[in-house]
Amino acid sequence: MKRMLISAILLGLVVNPVLAQDDALPTEADYYPMMALPIPDGVVLEASAIEMMPSGKLAVASRRGDIYLVDKPLAETAEEMEFGLFAGGLHEVLGLAYRDGALYATQRGEVTKIVDTDKDDIGDIFYSVSDGWEIDGDYHEYAFGSKFDKDGNIWVVLCLTGSFNSNSLYRGWCLRITPEGEVIPTCSGIRSPGGIGMNAVGDVFYTDNQGPWNGTCSLKWLRPGSFQGHPGGNRWYENTDAIGPRPQDPQSGSRIMAEADKIPEYEPPAILFPYKKMGQSASGVVTDTTKGKFGPFAGQMFVGDQTFSTMMRVALEKVDGHYQGACFPFRSGFGSGSLSAHIDPSGAMFVGGTNRGWGSRGNKPYALDRIVWSGKLPFEVHTMSARKDGFELKFTQPVDETTVTNIESYKMSTYTYIFQSSYGSPEVDHTEPTITRAVVSDDGMAVRLFVDGLQRGHVHELHMDGIRNSDGLPLLHAQAYYTLNYIPK
Repeated sequence: MKRMLISAILLGLVVNPVLAQDDALPTEADYYPMMALPIPDGVVLEASAIEMMPSGKLAVASRRGDIYLVDKPLAETAEEMEFGLFAGGLHEVLGLAYRDGALYATQRGEVTKIVDTDKDDIGDIFYSVSDGWEIDGDYHEYAFGSKFDKDGNIWVVLCLTGSFNSNSLYRGWCLRITPEGEVIPTCSGIRSPGGIGMNAVGDVFYTDNQGPWNGTCSLKWLRPGSFQGHPGGNRWYENTDAIGPRPQDPQSGSRIMAEADKIPEYEPPAILFPYKKMGQSASGVVTDTTKGKFGPFAGQMFVGDQTFSTMMRVALEKVDGHYQGACFPFRSGFGSGSLSAHIDPSGAMFVGGTNRGWGSRGNKPYALDRIVWSGKLPFEVHTMSARKDGFELKFTQPVDETTVTNIESYKMSTYTYIFQSSYGSPEVDHTEPTITRAVVSDDGMAVRLFVDGLQRGHVHELHMDGIRNSDGLPLLHAQAYYTLNYIPK
């Protein structure tokens, strides 16, 4: 059946037109078109960190230790862009942040301040801000650095040695590096980070990857003083009293929330990314602070996955003082394994990729891509929020009342992961809650799902294949995964 052209304007945003000449449904590319930036021949840009400079040039680091500046990164065509080498000879830069005339690079062994004294777009002076942790040459001893927090600190999350043990000082910890170079031990219990970033209010999160004490990949809140779940680096409590005494080690074979109830320092993952459903290697973390220039998800977080070459979307809330929430698919098809990400105030998201060491669906060895919002409004679940007796879903467009109130439009299952010292975990403890009632809001923008059988500590996987909007379109992404650590009272 031919679809009519949608011409309505909703909330000042143009709703996506479905072409009248065929029945093709809109795709991610209709809402967020992608452009590959033109990496010059001979430049190995395993894009590992990204920062926009005040000049409008984009600083992009490579795992190989170089930093390039991209001129006109917001241009309409790739032919207008040019790359120039800003700095070289660094050691696996996994963080870039600009402040007060200098670019700060978090490399494997230190945070470095780079100053271009003569303004020729080449770094001239390199200052060691802090090298308050150790390395021993192991391949996995990564150091991911954040942007500056409100106090001028850079947060650094340090991968374990070999991603299993802590053979070097503070491996498996998060450190804050002050503007003066002071090292503040902040959290323990980290395994294998893939990225670090802040939410809209400045709280800091990192991604940890499946392995020992991590049944699947996750997004974790770096609550100062917290233990993040892997006891391998807890030997370094003897070197500092900054966050109190060493916490109790978790019991292998237990469950996340059973251990959270026993270990007050333990901060359970805010988001569990179901393995091979949402991805396999969670990576860069970025928040949309553009106030609508990037589309309808202002204030929400986006997380990369290196294996799937995707960016995922995360909508968090706080329950009982802890972050939790839902993750959704967002954009696939990046050129290489998504590693780093940056959202410019103009509304452009840059995603850097690499597949060295791990394969990726994106078949290029490295890539730098840009996506922007087309101005067309996708039909999506905007947020999924927990209630004591179910969930509330809010949408980006008005829904069709008949389909959204039909409980046959939904399918829900739950599961969790074994919290154990061995590598990863299958999904375990499966249940099938019953959605008993679906009540649409007066404005047609939300639905309240009443659910029997909520499971604390479980991912609640929700499929919504039957829902349609008021124009008859299905959801662009009809699945959501809510990590229900705490059930509201």
